Amino acid sequence: MGLLQYDAGRDGFIDLMELKLMMEKLGAPQTHLGLKSMIKEVDEDFDGKLSFREFLLIFHKAAAGELQEESGLMALAKLSEIDVALEGVKGAKNFFEAKVHALACASKFEAELKAEQEERKQEEEKRRIRQAAFRELKATFST
Repeated sequence: MGLLQYDAGRDGFIDLMELKLMMEKLGAPQTHLGLKSMIKEVDEDFDGKLSFREFLLIFHKAAAGELQEESGLMALAKLSEIDVALEGVKGAKNFFEAKVHALACASKFEAELKAEQEERKQEEEKRRIRQAAFRELKATFST
C-alpha cells in the first residue's frame, strides 16, 4: 500500500492528530503549534481540520510560491508522493482518500494491538492469582 493513509477518524478530513501522524511518517515532524499554523493557513471554513479542498490548496499555494520555504505546508507539499500539477485533481483526490483510508487502518491496527496486549496482561494476572492460590492450598496441607 504505497500511500500512507491518514484519516483515523474516517470522516473525510485530516485533523490535527492525523496531520501530526502524517508529518511524522513523511519524516518532517512538527510541533503542536506548527501543526496548528499549517491547518490555519489553508483552513478556509475555520473548522480546525483539512478537507480535500483545503488539502489541494496546500499544493496550489506551493506551486504559486505562496508558502514559506521552511513551513510545514511546504514540507508536506514537497514530501507528499503526489505532484498535483501532473496528477491533476483526480489523482490528488485518490491520494487524499488513500491517505484518509490508510490513517484509519493505522489507528485501527494500533487499537487492536492495544487490546491484544491488554488481554495478555489479564491472562498473566489470572495465572499469578491461580499460582498464589495453589501455593496457599499447598501450604495448608503441608502443616
